Amino acid sequence: MSIVIRGHLLNYQDERVVGCRISDSWKYRGLKVVILENELIRVSVLADKGADIYEFVYKPSDVDFMWRTPWGVRNPALTIPSTGWGEGIWHDSYIGGWQTIAPTSADQQSYHGADAGFHTEATLMPWDSVITEDTPERVSAKFFVRTIRTPFWIEKKLTLEKNKPVLTINETLKNEAEEDMDYQWGQHVALGEPFLDDKCILDMAPGNFIAPGDRPPNRLKTDQVGKWPFAESPDGSTEDLRTFPAKNSRLQDYMIFKNQKEGWYSVTNPQLKLGFGLSYPINIFRYLWYWQVFGGGYGYPWYGRTYNVGLEPFSSFPAGEPEPGSNKPTSVKIKSGEKVSATIKAVVFPSHKGVKHINQNGEVELK
Repeated sequence: MSIVIRGHLLNYQDERVVGCRISDSWKYRGLKVVILENELIRVSVLADKGADIYEFVYKPSDVDFMWRTPWGVRNPALTIPSTGWGEGIWHDSYIGGWQTIAPTSADQQSYHGADAGFHTEATLMPWDSVITEDTPERVSAKFFVRTIRTPFWIEKKLTLEKNKPVLTINETLKNEAEEDMDYQWGQHVALGEPFLDDKCILDMAPGNFIAPGDRPPNRLKTDQVGKWPFAESPDGSTEDLRTFPAKNSRLQDYMIFKNQKEGWYSVTNPQLKLGFGLSYPINIFRYLWYWQVFGGGYGYPWYGRTYNVGLEPFSSFPAGEPEPGSNKPTSVKIKSGEKVSATIKAVVFPSHKGVKHINQNGEVELK
């Protein structure tokens, strides 16, 4: 039995070498880390930096699914930005991995009179944490933050169960303002090498897409709309979105999926015979952002160095902008005092062919 006073574990927390395990007694580069693990997966969370998931490891084969930026983990408290540029300040501390983005997203924006920076202030703030369950069968930790420039309470609880390759995340946003507000909310999940390579297979629930384009060289024809799984490349040929171009293609792009019948996707590496999948509620996360850097991304901040993708369920278009052809913002209204919650499941599975379906319990049906 764990000993807890006001949410802080004392020195006499039970230690185990089998079953589920959890500890908040770690620091990495000066940042508090909470580690959850069972027999199959290990998840490390930087509580002092946005409660970022910076490590998601499948232990039997020592594969980390999370992408890491070239500069890796940095302590924001030890860095003085050289300019006041919001996007640059955010990238200075961006580790890769998995961030909770809320209540604003993407580009710097004016939020009810506040200057809201790139990808929200919450990703740069320290979050409090508390271990809420610690048994051989199940471990949980809750992380929470109160934002400053926006009036939100954000919390998330991470849970692992014995012998299950599934991470369950329960997230809640609460509007603490005494007026109605709006939000953009998403899961900023970035996958990369060595798990990701050009033999990988992408599967997802069918839906439509919008490809607004990015800095060239683009993988896809700019300003196109279409349906999963095929798109048009700049030269007019057909691009199979289930595949991943090699790094020497030097391509990049960005697209947004919408109208998915269900909320799930998976990436399978046939050579490793291993995959990573996500399930999410589409009533909350209506869009799936797909950020692609296949050795492209010349200039700041990647300079052609990286091979990674972001597959990111979001409530809204970036910065809450309207869909093309519409004047209606995609930010979601939230009443004073209202709470909104969602459950996300991240699952690891063995496969060399890919996935037919992932349900909302994180159960995988293989091809």
